[in-house]
Amino acid sequence: MWVSGRMAGEFHLTKGLLWRKMGRTATSQRDSMRTQAEKAEIFKALHEQDGAFIIPNPWDIATARLLEHLGFQALATTSAGYAFSLGQRDNGVSRETTMAHLRDLTAATSLPVSADLLNCFGDDPAIVAETIRLAAEAGVVGCSVEDATNLPTNPIYDFDLAVERVRAAADAAHALPFPFTLTARAENYFVGRTDLEDTIHRLRAFRAAGADVVFPHGMKERADLAAVVRSVDCPVSVLTVSKGSQLDLEELVRIGVKRISVGPALFMAAMSAVFRAGREMREHGAFSFVDETENYSDLINAIAR
Repeated sequence: MWVSGRMAGEFHLTKGLLWRKMGRTATSQRDSMRTQAEKAEIFKALHEQDGAFIIPNPWDIATARLLEHLGFQALATTSAGYAFSLGQRDNGVSRETTMAHLRDLTAATSLPVSADLLNCFGDDPAIVAETIRLAAEAGVVGCSVEDATNLPTNPIYDFDLAVERVRAAADAAHALPFPFTLTARAENYFVGRTDLEDTIHRLRAFRAAGADVVFPHGMKERADLAAVVRSVDCPVSVLTVSKGSQLDLEELVRIGVKRISVGPALFMAAMSAVFRAGREMREHGAFSFVDETENYSDLINAIAR
């Protein structure tokens, strides 16, 4: 069981600051010369500190820099958010385009970046390993590999192949000259298979195959998440963005979760703001949405360099 030691009010006060209070000046200029190895060590350390940390999901350079400016200490890509920003559906972006995206993001920020790589662009474990190596070459210091096939008739890889794929990813990741953090995702709950026993069985096997972090994607209930945390000996990552969810940072720390991402939720929030503003202009000829925007100079200073 991976136990978190800090409770409410202490999340941002642990050694190294899991994330800074909003409003503090970002350290991007001071840290702009961080090497990939230095970023990797920072990312690894975040998983070893007490408490939990939020790793938000930008989809372009502007959002990456804005989130860095707000004081977060690591970022994770969102395959869905990036695909949507290109006018495509999730799983529709090629590996080549994804790697170019990773190069853009890692060059734009001093923060460690972990990549959402879906099923690593192939079924064969050899393709998975190759994708890990390409992602590392693109500048990221961690990534995820999932057990989803993207086939509606058979959405989850058979157990043995799923484990073999994680083992290939782990071998490739741990052969790198810096600590590359590999996250293995079990997609049962995300595709509607709410089988807690099988999910835990998979996550434990993924850990034994070399994963550094495990991720029960789509799991929302407190009791299920607590059961996962009790069942594995490594950090647990979750995505918690469902409407009406009561699982905030404080509660997730109590459960023992280590890392919290939001997937495409920030993209959806941004596009929802554009949708509402456009509807107001089109239907009412009004522009009150401008009153809700942040200061122009503040945004530009956070984004442009």
